Amino acid sequence: MRKLLIVLGVPIDNLTMEEALVRCDEFIAHGRTSGRTHQIATVNADFVVNSLHDPELRRILQEADMATADGMPLVWASRLLGGSLRGRVTGADMVPALARRAAEKGYSVFLLGAGPGIADRAADILQQRNPGFKVAGVLSPPPASVLDMDQSIVDAIKAARPDILLVAFGNPKQEKWIRMHAPTLQVPICIGIGGTLDMIVGVTRRAPVWMQRAGLEWVYRLAQEPQRLLKRYLHDFGYFGYFFARQWWAMRSGGGISMVPVTTTIETPPPPPPPTEPVLVTADGGEDVVTAPIPVAAVATQTTPILRIRGRLDVSNQATFMQQANQLLQSNPYLIISLAEADFLDSSALGALVALANQARADGGDVWLVEVPQPIREILTLVNLHHFFEIMASPAAAEDRRLKTGEMSEAQPVAGGWHIIRSPRLFDASTASTMLELCMEQLEHHPKLIVDMSEVVFLASIGMSTLIKVDRAARGREGELRITNCSSDVLRTLKLVKLETILNLYPDIATATSAKL
Repeated sequence: MRKLLIVLGVPIDNLTMEEALVRCDEFIAHGRTSGRTHQIATVNADFVVNSLHDPELRRILQEADMATADGMPLVWASRLLGGSLRGRVTGADMVPALARRAAEKGYSVFLLGAGPGIADRAADILQQRNPGFKVAGVLSPPPASVLDMDQSIVDAIKAARPDILLVAFGNPKQEKWIRMHAPTLQVPICIGIGGTLDMIVGVTRRAPVWMQRAGLEWVYRLAQEPQRLLKRYLHDFGYFGYFFARQWWAMRSGGGISMVPVTTTIETPPPPPPPTEPVLVTADGGEDVVTAPIPVAAVATQTTPILRIRGRLDVSNQATFMQQANQLLQSNPYLIISLAEADFLDSSALGALVALANQARADGGDVWLVEVPQPIREILTLVNLHHFFEIMASPAAAEDRRLKTGEMSEAQPVAGGWHIIRSPRLFDASTASTMLELCMEQLEHHPKLIVDMSEVVFLASIGMSTLIKVDRAARGREGELRITNCSSDVLRTLKLVKLETILNLYPDIATATSAKL
């Protein structure tokens, strides 16, 4: 089970370089058999600050299969939060280490991105340094936004069938591109590596080892590129410092570290009743006829285990909680965690909850938080986890939510010849194809379509691409797509790629139906 620390809403894995490489081995073994892509992010302060303003990037980092500490500010912050990361695992160090690992174990690597000729030179250097290093392919596509990048890039990678894909588009473009195409790439590992290939070929130089160990590598980089980095560093340090101080104060206000095990209670669902036996009745002809029992309306019962936390949950006492939660998830990918009697959660406890949720979702389930006290709800909001978790009022509400998991609403007619389709809570790769199919089917008969985004908490790039396709299809049928009830996070996501100038956005359904075409 992952050990995570939450820093400004971003989960950071607490591991060493060797442990990270072992995790990569596990990802490749699993990916080769399952076809699943595992996304790895090497997170520095700039990533964290970008995620404060970019809801899509934030969710991607929260759901990454591994997120390592690339920058010393994260290590320093962890010490103040009580989690104490064991050190940095940077992209600049991981890529050469992973290249050596690949040469030893026969993994193939595809290099994507960087400037013209950089990836080719980096591939040659890695082969010279690591005899047996397999290059599955090299590609440096022309600059374009994530939504405008050519499908041929994905086709070339799929044809090469690498074990590892190194994506050098820079943050956040590389993370969004990986997330958008992960379901179809079938590459076991995808890593966003930023400017690491430039360092390998010598376009930019790394700081001396003593500066790296002292946490002064940023000073060395600033001296090399003052015009590009000075403004960014000032911006990042200001935002990171301000928001970190808020998290530190909230964590500190919870009091001292607990010295006793947290108290937990497990409520497992009762075993299902025995099946009803067929009823034997005698017909007029004297023959015995077996008839099925009279159907009875289904009544919802509690089928999801409940884990109740009492008292504090922090870095010193979460082992028992994690062990119990893991045991429950091994037999059932759904879990309800009640916080009604919880007093406080520190950053490592929040990381434990994130790890459990990601594990459950990877297995097709989910973790719901219920009966959350107001102080803990405020902490979840402060660190931007209030949308990552689906927070319910009661176990019964979570159970009802589970019964409706996977449902997609049909189009509903409204005034003026418009029809409404309600978008799912997560408009990402798991739902985009179904939404596209529903919308296109509706446009065949009713070209005036409204997509209601009132329940959406995460809009991914693939979701935005879907909306663009539906908008074009509606216009081609002399109709129109109107989008309503966008939250502030969804609006921010759309504005980051300037889609508010292309798509028709309305504050609510009434305004959308009354506006003229």
